[in-house]
Amino acid sequence: MVSRAAVIGSPVSHSLSPVLHGAAYTALGLDWTYSRVECDEAGVPALVAGLDESWVGLSVTMPGKRAALAAATSVTERAAVVGAANTLVRVPDGWRADCTDVDGVVGALRHAGGFTGGSRGLLLGAGGTATAALVAFADLGLSEVDLVVRDPSRVGEALACAARVGLELTVTGWSTADFGALASVADVLVNTVPPAATEPVADLLANAPCLLDVIYHPWPTPLGNAVLKHGRTMATGLDMLLHQAFGQVEQFTGQPAPRESMRKALRTATGELLPLPID
Repeated sequence: MVSRAAVIGSPVSHSLSPVLHGAAYTALGLDWTYSRVECDEAGVPALVAGLDESWVGLSVTMPGKRAALAAATSVTERAAVVGAANTLVRVPDGWRADCTDVDGVVGALRHAGGFTGGSRGLLLGAGGTATAALVAFADLGLSEVDLVVRDPSRVGEALACAARVGLELTVTGWSTADFGALASVADVLVNTVPPAATEPVADLLANAPCLLDVIYHPWPTPLGNAVLKHGRTMATGLDMLLHQAFGQVEQFTGQPAPRESMRKALRTATGELLPLPID
């Protein structure tokens, strides 16, 4: 029986996960399949319940990450803290949920962003990636985070997540934020909002010493342009994608991820757009 895995989400046709997983399975000598499956949030429970024993794992993208957490029979501690799962792994009693998005943020900041330490973070946006970023901040040793949001009514999950990992969270509305001041005191900045929102303040934000813009298409983003103008480097969503995939491959296969093979495949698939450092 051929083992099967897939990325699920909606829309999912643009996903680069098949590039990463396909390269990994080939490097590991595994004759596995990895596909894209269109599935909205409401469809996740039925899809997961209907998979036979040939299915070993699912990568979950938006909008199904919270539904994936609810559909699992067991949940890792960090997935519970994040409140969402991007990874479902076949286990004897069903499916285990995890959130390797945390690995993605940590790996991107350390390897591409050049993070060397600090205590204060700046997070832009409270959407689907925000809670994973908060848990990553805690893993990196930060203790305080400034959260800037366009819609204050959406901060509930971020507040709850920050409390679970012991972060002191200060919320500021987008229209009243002093972006220059916030960036000047931040040790690390993670942006999760669309490029158009950051364009007017990109030069101010670029003063942060370590940055991750989870947006990578089209590249460079306004924030990326501002950082490049200063002759510096930053981490992007491609770095995050790469580093979150390492943990998924290891959980699906039980073997160490072939990191260099995965990196090369992603660089090739994206026209060598970014260097994607892994050490």
